[in-house]
Amino acid sequence: MDTALYAVSALAGWIAFGYLLRLQRRQPSRVRGAICVAIGAFAVGITLAVPPLATAIDHTSGLPNLAKVLSHAGAMTIAVSAESMLLHLALPPEKAAARVRVWVLVTGCAFVAIAGLFAYTLTYDTPVLLTVEYATDPAVTAYLLIFMTLGFFAYCIDITRLCWRFARICGRPWLRRGLRVTAVGAAFALLYSTNKIAYLIAYWTGNRPTGEREIAAVLVTISALLMMAGLTMPAWGPILTITRRWDDLRSYRRLEPLWRDLIAALPELELDESLRRTLTAVRDIDYALTRRVAEIRDARLALRPYLDGRVTALAEQFADEVELTADRRQAAVEAGQLACALHARRAGLATALPQPTDDMHRPSGGYAGEIAWLTLVASAYTRSLVVAQTLAASRHLPSQSPVGDARR
Repeated sequence: MDTALYAVSALAGWIAFGYLLRLQRRQPSRVRGAICVAIGAFAVGITLAVPPLATAIDHTSGLPNLAKVLSHAGAMTIAVSAESMLLHLALPPEKAAARVRVWVLVTGCAFVAIAGLFAYTLTYDTPVLLTVEYATDPAVTAYLLIFMTLGFFAYCIDITRLCWRFARICGRPWLRRGLRVTAVGAAFALLYSTNKIAYLIAYWTGNRPTGEREIAAVLVTISALLMMAGLTMPAWGPILTITRRWDDLRSYRRLEPLWRDLIAALPELELDESLRRTLTAVRDIDYALTRRVAEIRDARLALRPYLDGRVTALAEQFADEVELTADRRQAAVEAGQLACALHARRAGLATALPQPTDDMHRPSGGYAGEIAWLTLVASAYTRSLVVAQTLAASRHLPSQSPVGDARR
């Protein structure tokens, strides 16, 4: 199982590294460069940790544990790089650079120490592995404690702290989400090191529990995937909004027939004529759609003097003759009201029986619900037979009162 988990993590690491490296070449930055180093070190380290490859490296080199030491070097590099990225995000450049230098110095000294311990184990007559199964050997215990204490506890606690602190003040949504995911990944890394230390203690007390490798493989895989996703999320996360932007553009286009007729009758409600140009609207679709929704609602309010209660009754009568869902029936009735109100305004006739203001439909679901509702109304306005029948029948209603001050 551990071979499969490490292999999956390695594949994900190389894919993420290739993606970020391409971004770094296009738009170089210190923060993205640190992430590239971190992901690259992870990809190398986790690849070296794949059991069959690690065994082959040790056998070819004649140095037991060489692959593990190189893998641990990669883990330390990941920690330094992630720490560097977060420090440069959270602190002024000079202060961040000074803190990074301290971390690099401490990590370098720690790696020299574990490399020395590794070299010392090579002098043994009987080879040992740098794993918890050989924890009763003082050199192995010292090696693992140095690696766990610095490579995981010190870094992961600081990474978690910095991620949560900076996420609270970060204004970029995808960076904020990425920092929180990274913090969760660092928490799993703490569980990984806690698991290792718990097994160390167990072996020193004379117990020999099993399952450490399987537990470690699961924890390191979860931690690695979460941290990779979190560190790269600011780069690929915005791509996910393309689907939403496409939906917004589609809604914007569907609202156009209703909006166009309303603005033709009430041109003073159009605040930004530049949005008539498709390219301008597409470039800032959030703003364009918001303006279109607001202008349709403003027009609905401006047409109140022409919204006839008798027209509503006609529209409801025709809607009852057609098999429609509740929402589509209500949308068809409102579309019929608007079509007849536009006709009455062009004729200069206000209604003697105005529609009560409280009867205006207020959809649930906030802004998204508003868009969905108005899209239904616009669709009915252009396609529904109910609207055409209501408009035709309304012309035979008794004459309405001429507009005096209704246009005000």
